[in-house]
Amino acid sequence: MRPIISVAGLTKTYASGFRALKGIDLEIRRGEIFALLGPNGAGKTTLINIVCGLVNPTSGTVTADGHDVVRDFRAARSAIGLVPQELSTDMFETVWDTASFSRGLFGKPPDEAHIEKVLRDLALWDKRDAKVMTLSGGMKRRVLIAKALAHEPRILFLDEPTAGVDVELRRAMWEMVRNLRRSGVTVILTTHYIEEAEEMADRIGVISNGALIVVEEKAALMQKLGSRRLVLHLQTPLGGIPPELAAFALTLSNDGRELAYSFDARAAHTGIAPLLRRLGEHGIDFKDLQTSESSLEDIFVTLVSSHR
Repeated sequence: MRPIISVAGLTKTYASGFRALKGIDLEIRRGEIFALLGPNGAGKTTLINIVCGLVNPTSGTVTADGHDVVRDFRAARSAIGLVPQELSTDMFETVWDTASFSRGLFGKPPDEAHIEKVLRDLALWDKRDAKVMTLSGGMKRRVLIAKALAHEPRILFLDEPTAGVDVELRRAMWEMVRNLRRSGVTVILTTHYIEEAEEMADRIGVISNGALIVVEEKAALMQKLGSRRLVLHLQTPLGGIPPELAAFALTLSNDGRELAYSFDARAAHTGIAPLLRRLGEHGIDFKDLQTSESSLEDIFVTLVSSHR
């Protein structure tokens, strides 16, 4: 199946000489939830703005739903809904008028049934006659999503969609995004909340210093780059890691009561048995142990650190 978004050789260099994007190649599949992760200033918003036609690329090509975003801007943009980070809407308009006006901007005929469905799906129907300025921060963010969906786009960009909203509303918005995907909308989100990507995304891309350093299925990424951690709770605190254990990847907690060992669970030999044997030989006893898997956050930090 042809990708719904295709990016090839994309670069962006500003007049100051700053290279915001460096040869981005990316294909986003129709109907998936794709999470774009990266630290501040990595190029996430620049990439989104180019795909949405808000910023001109220096070189490279971008197509959205088969339309070149530069040569065929109107057709490409009509396929895209964008929810920006900033709350950018007329605060004195009602929720209903805001969504309806946004639909008209894309040349779509009035469709009260569609606007009603969007507002109901976003739990905004009871607020349809309220002025935007009277809504809570979370509700205002939902209004931005309603604006983006008013013209029935096939692609939805969510730039930090849950920034500043409480945990309960965040989870409600996650469910809303899943429903959008089920209805056939392709969703691309940027987020600082690693658990958001871990919870929702089908695939994950990591961008750092303007370069796309990895694009991978979420499960495959965590299996490929994830590690396990064995934590030993010691009977007697240690003042330091004995030199005899230097061959093992060990870290000692500040209070000397926990000894942590990182290992690859997929390896033929994890090193756990030799470690425990060596601890016994040196009279280092432990009262409990536990293992844990690397989180997506651990993997993200490792990836970004290795590409600085």
